[in-house]
Amino acid sequence: MNKYTLLLLSLVLLAPLGIDLYLPTLPQVATGLHTPVSNIQSTIPLFLLVMGLGQLITGPLVDNFGRKPVAMAGLGLYAAGSLTAALADHWPVFLAARIIQGCAVCCTAVVSFSGVRDRLSGDEAAKTFGFLNGALNIVPALAPLLGGTLAEFWGWRAPFSFLCLYAVVVGVIILLFLPETRPKETLKVPFFPLKQYASILADLRFVCFALANAGALGMVLTYVSLAPQVLMEQAGLSSFAFALAFGANGLWIMLVSSIVSYVIRKAGRPFCLFFGGLCMLIAAGLLSSEAVLFSTSIQHHWLSYMLPVALAVAGLAFIIGPATSYALEPYQQQAGMASALQGFFQMAGGAGGSLCMLALPLPPQHALSFMMLIGAALAFIAWRCSHSVKGTLTEL
Repeated sequence: MNKYTLLLLSLVLLAPLGIDLYLPTLPQVATGLHTPVSNIQSTIPLFLLVMGLGQLITGPLVDNFGRKPVAMAGLGLYAAGSLTAALADHWPVFLAARIIQGCAVCCTAVVSFSGVRDRLSGDEAAKTFGFLNGALNIVPALAPLLGGTLAEFWGWRAPFSFLCLYAVVVGVIILLFLPETRPKETLKVPFFPLKQYASILADLRFVCFALANAGALGMVLTYVSLAPQVLMEQAGLSSFAFALAFGANGLWIMLVSSIVSYVIRKAGRPFCLFFGGLCMLIAAGLLSSEAVLFSTSIQHHWLSYMLPVALAVAGLAFIIGPATSYALEPYQQQAGMASALQGFFQMAGGAGGSLCMLALPLPPQHALSFMMLIGAALAFIAWRCSHSVKGTLTEL
């Protein structure tokens, strides 16, 4: 892990911090703004929606104006949105602040992943993508603990003040140390390049790998959405024990992500895609079979939920890096657009799949196992697709 990767990591963290840091404070935010808690909860999917859609616009900006200027613009917006949320006295102001934050992470997310594509390809790119996505998965586990601690001492506005300070500090670091990596031969594109997006979407290889990422993210979002109901209402965990279970799962993801880097080097990316799909498939089987094999008391034990989840998120760690690198590899001259479109697929597709699972009239364990099956199927399709490009990759 080099200095350049750490700089990109600081940008990647803006998105999960913006989602998860204030989760423990939702009731206090609602009380402070004199609005129903459902309004505050709605800002989470809204944040994700703005982030997913906005990348389709920021992708061309990254290719036209460079990585560093767009990163600085995103950090400025993030600081402004966080400060606005911290000072908000009314619900509409808070809502506007969250939209501004969502617009900001559109910029930083595209810069991060196009930056990897600028410098790396092949297995090295896959390992770096895997590392960055591993960080995306550990922050949701640890950020609620930090946000809850800040709110305990300084109130619900403190997490947003922290986000503002984080954006300012990272902005100074990026200004001083992040090099501009946009290749000189990068193609200039219109503000919203519909024709260019269509040409990328016409590449079935890109679609297959992007959908594999969407399936993996959809599994995680479904798990996170259902976890409070399963672990706290059914299993009876306290809020502290719930946070510890989340934290342990986040550390597990980071451990597996480090192992994936070694496996990619020894066994290759196609193997990782297959193994990741197999992990999700087995996890789905374990979760769905518990209703037949075990008594109600065992089914409601927190380990009955978290052990299959641990296997499934290990599969995610094996899928994300290889799938992302395969999807973006052909697009050196359009790295910003391709990264944006891949991010849109992953974010919007994953969120959409998760929402569909949550809307089904199924017990939580069955809804999650269904999403795991979809994720496994998409990973296996990507594995098959990887065979058609094997041997065509070149180091840049």
